[in-house]
Amino acid sequence: MDHFGTGGGLAAHRSLLDVTPGQGGGLMLLILAFVLLIAAVSAIGVAIAGNERPDGLERALRALEQQGAGAGAQDLADDADRSFTDRILDPMQARALRIGRRITGADQADRIRRRLEFAGVPHAWTVDRVVSLKVLGAVLLPGLLLAYGLLLNFSITTLALMAAAGVVIGFFGPDIYLYQITAKRSDEVRKTLADAVDLLTISVEAGLGFDAAIQQVARNTTGPLAEEFSRVLREMQLGMSRSDALRALGARSNVDDLHTFVGSMVQADAFGIPIGQVLRVQSAEIRLKRRQYAEEKAQEIPVKIMIPLIICILPCLFVVVMGPAVLNAIDNFS
Repeated sequence: MDHFGTGGGLAAHRSLLDVTPGQGGGLMLLILAFVLLIAAVSAIGVAIAGNERPDGLERALRALEQQGAGAGAQDLADDADRSFTDRILDPMQARALRIGRRITGADQADRIRRRLEFAGVPHAWTVDRVVSLKVLGAVLLPGLLLAYGLLLNFSITTLALMAAAGVVIGFFGPDIYLYQITAKRSDEVRKTLADAVDLLTISVEAGLGFDAAIQQVARNTTGPLAEEFSRVLREMQLGMSRSDALRALGARSNVDDLHTFVGSMVQADAFGIPIGQVLRVQSAEIRLKRRQYAEEKAQEIPVKIMIPLIICILPCLFVVVMGPAVLNAIDNFS
């Protein structure tokens, strides 16, 4: 049994060794090539790791990359610290301003600046802010109206009309707002101008100079006219002549009475006419014009009241008066 087992093992060993020379040589070459490839890759990696000594250019590039990464992190931190207005609203307003400058003409900026002067520059508005608000209104208001219409399932025609109306209202909304403020400011100037001229007359006749009289009016009165007189004083303190300051006062308003007053004061200053006499004449004339203006507005009331009377009051009156008779007629005929 032992000899048989030994003989079988030797036979198996001989069968393994009896491989063709070509097959054994190819297998050995394949294994050797694989080992050499791994060794070469390892040697290259070790060489790169050992010789990783960057020169001056590489060090500079790495320093710039690190600085850029640090600046990017600092920018992200600054963005996180900034408010919503600085991060979102200001860039949006800047883009709207660029679009608005392309849409509006070159003379539109002068017109808007003149409207702002007439309105007294409300809330520190500027020409750029008005232009950007016009563009933002023309973009955002139609979007809001379309969203509202989609929620209520309006038809496509209604949505198109709402979008068109939103564009028009959003684009011309700032102009309408400035027009309303200008009209209100002009009415206040027109109402207070006579009293201000009276105070100027009393101050000048009491012995004060014209500049001191203007200071008294600016100090003891309120409203847009007092603000304009204060601005006249500041401009004269900055070196502007009295005539130029008064002309600038007339240019900042669209009230005819104020223009007449400014022209009279400039002529009196130029020709040496006594200021007290001119102020007295101007006060009487301004009061007469104010009375005429009030009478004109009173005569316009019957014409203006016809529209709400016909649309709102008369239909309700007809319903109250004719309603019972109509109901009785319906009951009788039925």
